Amino acid sequence: MSRKRAAGRPGERLAVALQEMGPSFIKFGQALSTRPDLIGEDVADDLGQLRDRVPPFAAKVAIETIEKSLDQSVESAFTRFDRHATAAASIAQVHQAVTNNGDDVMVKVLRPGIEDQFRRDIDFFAWIARNLEWLPEFRRLRAIDVVGTFASTVAIEMDLRLEGAAASEMAENFAEDKTFQVPKVDWDRTDRRVLTATRFEGIPIDNREALIVAGRNPEAIVNNLLRAFFNQVFRDGFFHADLHPGNLFVDDDNNICAVDFGITGRLNKGDRRYVAELLFAFLVGDYRRAAEIHFEAGYVPQSQSVDAFAQACRSIGEPVLGREANDLSIGRLLAQLFQITQTFDMQTQPQLLLLQKTLVVIEGVARTLNPGGNVWQMAEPLLEGHVRDQIGPEARLRDGLDEAGSLVRRLPRLVEKAEAAAALVSSEGLRLHPDSARAIAAEQARKRKPWQIAAIVSAAALLLLLIF
Repeated sequence: MSRKRAAGRPGERLAVALQEMGPSFIKFGQALSTRPDLIGEDVADDLGQLRDRVPPFAAKVAIETIEKSLDQSVESAFTRFDRHATAAASIAQVHQAVTNNGDDVMVKVLRPGIEDQFRRDIDFFAWIARNLEWLPEFRRLRAIDVVGTFASTVAIEMDLRLEGAAASEMAENFAEDKTFQVPKVDWDRTDRRVLTATRFEGIPIDNREALIVAGRNPEAIVNNLLRAFFNQVFRDGFFHADLHPGNLFVDDDNNICAVDFGITGRLNKGDRRYVAELLFAFLVGDYRRAAEIHFEAGYVPQSQSVDAFAQACRSIGEPVLGREANDLSIGRLLAQLFQITQTFDMQTQPQLLLLQKTLVVIEGVARTLNPGGNVWQMAEPLLEGHVRDQIGPEARLRDGLDEAGSLVRRLPRLVEKAEAAAALVSSEGLRLHPDSARAIAAEQARKRKPWQIAAIVSAAALLLLLIF
């Protein structure tokens, strides 16, 4: 059928075309779905529906891959191995199995030749990006960086040991919280091209009817999902970035069981504080502060107008926050904010776009699961607590103590360097005039905030007590 006559929206037609072009293009379409600033919100939404609907490869090939990777026969590794794949994606497919220890597991196996195929296609994407860099209107979009990020993500997804490590890290983060469960990796049966992990027995989170029939509580499920995600973002700075319904299941106690940790996101302390302060500023309607945060983070050039940016923030916040609570969406608010980046020459921040897109998916899951519930009302106290943790007085004190602690840890090395420097200067050599020393100390003190000085003095006092 002619592409020009294909039915549907442009994004839908693009999604179909990418599916026909193969695994690399499907995965690239998924990556593009996190970049509404590049392709527009509507197209991004349509590409977000790509779910790697590709046929499974032969069980014989999967078994050969397992045996070569684990250096043992399938029969010695598993007492039962289901030859029928339970899920097939662009990079890998999954089989159910039982280990010779009696554990129910899922075995993920990479597609044959997938590494070479992606390498060729990424070279093609990079060629396109380099050509786009010649066009001034596209430079702000950092197409080369986008392809580079995509290549890095794919490289991680094609080494299943790294996916296992991500799952293991998140399992540690939630070791004391049973409301969000992560599969346990079987490292004896895991290698670069094979990942084995415990299998969950649960109901898909988007099967609302089955959940209600089974006696589950939709409101409790949504609350567990929101709390887990906010903990990942603000507490840990490490979040599951592919939380679509196919990767989420619910157990008998309304706990969330998550799978597929091939795509994860990280936010450093600065990014977490930026998001926390930004959301808080919007919540209280302080649009001037919302603008200032962007300039302080270095996301918007100093050459731009803070007042004009504050006006733009108001144009986004007023319509969104003026709605009924049922219609409020944190993800949509961030999406609209990122749409104004071109006007103010704000460089794109891929990690924040990934966060925003994941939020949209989670809010969609929450509203599907609990249509009569107030998602924002449930999220607000969770978000408020994390905002306080990130920007409140306790957070500032903690940061000060961290800086002081860092100074204390560096003191032995600093003393070492001072002794080495002293050895290089003879008694008749370089001397610092007392007035110069006082001037330098005064300048350093002027640059430090009072709470920083207090924290460092306190740490120094503690150090002296420990020494003497």
